[in-house]
Parts: sequence; structure tokens; C-alpha cells
Amino acid sequence: MSTLRIGGADVIRYAHNTAMGSFVELNDTLQVTTEQGFPKELILSRHQQKPFKAADFKGKVFNFQSKPNARIYHAPPIRCFLVHNLDDKWLYWGHCLILEQTIHASLDGKTKTTSGKFVITKIYSPEQQKMMTLNESPAGLSYF
Repeated sequence: MSTLRIGGADVIRYAHNTAMGSFVELNDTLQVTTEQGFPKELILSRHQQKPFKAADFKGKVFNFQSKPNARIYHAPPIRCFLVHNLDDKWLYWGHCLILEQTIHASLDGKTKTTSGKFVITKIYSPEQQKMMTLNESPAGLSYF
């Protein structure tokens, strides 16, 4: 029996066996392409001219789909980062809350995807957006 510890607290207890088991990713970042459901309303050139605010999206629920693999995102009230994947480059936009998430699997179990619903709770200013993207994107994946 193993224990996953986060912030000094026991979070998940699990048994591991080399012959069987499941792999699930724990994510604090919802990084999606436009095709996977990134909000089409969020356009960088518009944001740089007249910055969006979270209030612009109050009450609007967005869907995401076809994220590869089985994933678990933080549940409210814990935020996830909202990142647009543009041709494999990451562009940080702000924070979101994941309201719903579903793991889909093929009958043979070889293909798994995750889908769900989210709301936008924070939009970075253009300056914050650039700094977050430069500092938080994996090496070589920053949009800037």
C-alpha cells in the first residue's frame, strides 16, 4: 500500500501491482486546443487591444472534450489554470473551475479520453498573461 501526500496530508491511498492497475493523471491545468473546446471568444489580438475580464464570461459554461488519457482535475473551489494550446505552444489565460469531468474508455481499454465542463473565474491582464506564459510553460512550449 502506498500513500500520495500533498501538502503534508494523505490524499490518496492506493495499492500497486506490476501486473495490473490503472494510470490516471492529476492535473491543475486545463490545456486545450480550440478543437478540444478552448473558448473561441478569447482571441489574443482582441485581448491586447481591450482586455477581457472574467465578468465578461460570468454564468457561461464551456465544454472540453477529447483530452487524451484519463485525467482528474481539481474540483471547486480549487482553481485550475486555463491554457490555450496553439500549435503545441502554451498561452496562459487565467483560472477556471472544472464543474464536471468524464473519463471515456474504449471497450478494450486501450484508448481513454477525458471531457468535461468549466467556467472562467479569472482572466489575466495582457502583461500578466505574457509573464505567466513565459514563466510557467514547459521548456520550449511558451507561445511567446
